[in-house]
Amino acid sequence: MAKSAMINARVEPKLKQEVEGIFRQIGLNTTQAVTLFFRHVKNYRGLPFDVKIPNETTRKAIAAARSGKGTKFKSTDALFEGLGK
Repeated sequence: MAKSAMINARVEPKLKQEVEGIFRQIGLNTTQAVTLFFRHVKNYRGLPFDVKIPNETTRKAIAAARSGKGTKFKSTDALFEGLGK
């Protein structure tokens, strides 16, 4: 089927630039990524991921991570070592 429907969406320029960089890394352009998202919504008959409001503990963890607080690890091996695994 020929593509003939247009979608116009306004997003923050920095967000668009960052996301398009990710798309390039995985070999997609924005049109292909939006089409993939639409196909997933169709197949799942809803969003292909959970949409939830985070609880207080999660909100605090997100805020701490965004502010640069917390423990940082130089590698996944160091992370698992720090977790005692």
